[in-house]
Amino acid sequence: MLIPMVAWPRDPIIRLSVTHSNLKASSLLVKGVMLLDELEVSHAVLGLACGPGCNGGFLISLGAPEVLADIDDKQPADLSMVEVADHKMMTPWKVNFGQAAENPLAGKNFDAVMVFHYLYRALIGSIKRAVRARGFVFYETFTQQRQFGRSSSTDFILEPYELGNWFEERQAIYYAERERAHSRVREPSLVARKPMNFCPLK
Repeated sequence: MLIPMVAWPRDPIIRLSVTHSNLKASSLLVKGVMLLDELEVSHAVLGLACGPGCNGGFLISLGAPEVLADIDDKQPADLSMVEVADHKMMTPWKVNFGQAAENPLAGKNFDAVMVFHYLYRALIGSIKRAVRARGFVFYETFTQQRQFGRSSSTDFILEPYELGNWFEERQAIYYAERERAHSRVREPSLVARKPMNFCPLK
C-alpha cells in the first residue's frame, strides 16, 4: 500500500524571515518546523548523518535542542563555533550508522528524527522506534540516478515510492516525490507523525 500524495495546507505552516540559517536548511524542514512547536520539544531532535549540520543549526536557532550525529563530528563542531549561540542546545555524536557493531539507536528516544540525503535501509525500523509518541520523522533523499556526489548504486538511492511504503502506518503530514529542475533526479520528501497509541504491526 502506498501513502497517498499529501500536500501542505494552503496557509503557510510558519512565517519566517529569510535568514542565513533558513536559507541553508531544507525547505521541507523550514515549511514543517511549526509542527515541532506544537509538539513542545523535550527529548531533542536527532539529525541523523547530518553532515555539516545546516538543518540542525536552523532548529537550534529557533530554540530546539539538537543531537547532531555523523561519522565526522568535526563538521557539527565547526557549526557550534560559528552559528550556534548556546552550545548547550547542541550535542555532537560521532557515529557510523552503517558499520556499528550494535544498533546505535537502541534505547534512544527523540521528539523527531530528520534524515536528509542519506540511506541505510537496515536502520529504518530503528528510526521509527526512536521517535516518541506524536513525534515526527522528516525524511528526504533520492530516487533514480543521482548525477552528483555519491554513487548511483541502489544501496544509496530509493525505488519510487519506497519511502512512502516504509511509513504507511504513520500519519502522513506531507509526502511527495518530485523531480528536481534540470535533472533526472527525483527527490521523495516525507513528514510523518507517530500516533499517540501506536502499536507496531506484528
